[in-house]
Amino acid sequence: MGNLREKYLSKAGELLKLAMPVMLAQLGYIAVQVADSSMVGMYGGEDAVPLAAVAFGSSISWLFTFLCMGISIGLTPIVGELFVQERRQEMAHYMQTSLVFYPIFGVICMALQIASEPLLYHLGQPIEVVDMALPYYRLMAYCLPFGMLYGSFKQFLEGVGNTKSAMIVSVITNIINIALNYIFIFGKCGCAEMGVYGAGLATLVSRILNPMILGLYFVCSKRYREYLSLFSRKVDYLRNAMRLLKLGFPIAGQMVLEAAAFIVTGVMMGWFGAEAISANQVGNTYGNCTFMMILSLGSATTICVSHAFGRRDIEEIAAVVRSALTMAVIWGSAVIVAFVTMRHAMPLLFTENREVILLASQMLIIYATYQLSDAVQCIFVAILRGLQQVKSIAVISFVAYIVLNIPAGYIAAFHLGMGATGLIVGYIVGLSVAALLYGIQAYRYMRYLRKIS
Repeated sequence: MGNLREKYLSKAGELLKLAMPVMLAQLGYIAVQVADSSMVGMYGGEDAVPLAAVAFGSSISWLFTFLCMGISIGLTPIVGELFVQERRQEMAHYMQTSLVFYPIFGVICMALQIASEPLLYHLGQPIEVVDMALPYYRLMAYCLPFGMLYGSFKQFLEGVGNTKSAMIVSVITNIINIALNYIFIFGKCGCAEMGVYGAGLATLVSRILNPMILGLYFVCSKRYREYLSLFSRKVDYLRNAMRLLKLGFPIAGQMVLEAAAFIVTGVMMGWFGAEAISANQVGNTYGNCTFMMILSLGSATTICVSHAFGRRDIEEIAAVVRSALTMAVIWGSAVIVAFVTMRHAMPLLFTENREVILLASQMLIIYATYQLSDAVQCIFVAILRGLQQVKSIAVISFVAYIVLNIPAGYIAAFHLGMGATGLIVGYIVGLSVAALLYGIQAYRYMRYLRKIS
């Protein structure tokens, strides 16, 4: 029993050590999101349209962002397995492939996002909200190629267990983003007042800086410059890109389908008016804050599991799983308490509109309800990524989020008379089913590994 407890605490400490830099980086992204919503909300004052425009534009753009992120995450478990096996030449070749393939993929997604602009007028949103959201939406599209280039460096570093470098870069660029938010949105330091467009422009600048700074770190660091020196003209780009897609595409599918549930819910919010969109943006912002923390733990879990899987150490994998799930349950429970007890104060950071404040405080109770299942499903997905067992996660996501989540929210809102708040009920159904099915899949594969070991 003592050895088991010691191993558990050791793995919990290792997870936290890896997760903390990612958490700090995610806090930077959260700070930017909060700054975007808060500054735009204050810029609008009693007018709910500017905040609704950012909410609508960002929600649709996340569909393409998650597609790109999911593809890039496929690099981490591959590098993690090769790293513990000391196959450095192959690691370098996968990175070389990603530096070519990922930006090209980002450009394709950028073109698709821009081409989708006319569709935004056919989603039942207030016209004034769509008009204001479109320029912001296009700027988010321009971010995608730079985000994918950044993902090449970031996911490679995570594969070798380095989560600090990307965190430092993220903190620097996010501080720049927030400062530029203030300057561009309100027209300070001699700049013209840009409002919602200024928030998007500040984000674009920071996204361009991310790969530039992290790429410079690779060039200047002796440890990582070694991998650059192993680049070769003989790299089989097609074979490597296909493996990156084989792992990355199911991950992207899972992320996009989960995002689709939130996006469709956001679109249906628009059917209740700008106030409902704004209130949902408040809840989404806080929900994203808490999710980014558990996502950081998920990243650390994927790294530890991929390293243990590379060594084929089943007991170490099991120890990581136990530690990660325990920490996820503790975090989810704490968030529930925080959301319920502070629901009346939390909206005040974003808006002065009384109707939005009242509706947001009601929504936060529902947002609190699914925090535990959200945390658990995130960890199970991270475990499956580390084990490179990702084929089923997109199918599970389709069932949980498309077949169950969206219809459940629609029924609660429009047939059970719960209104805008009822739309969020769908998340409880979708995330709970996802957590259960991901857990079953992870358990089955762990049992299989024990049989063949």
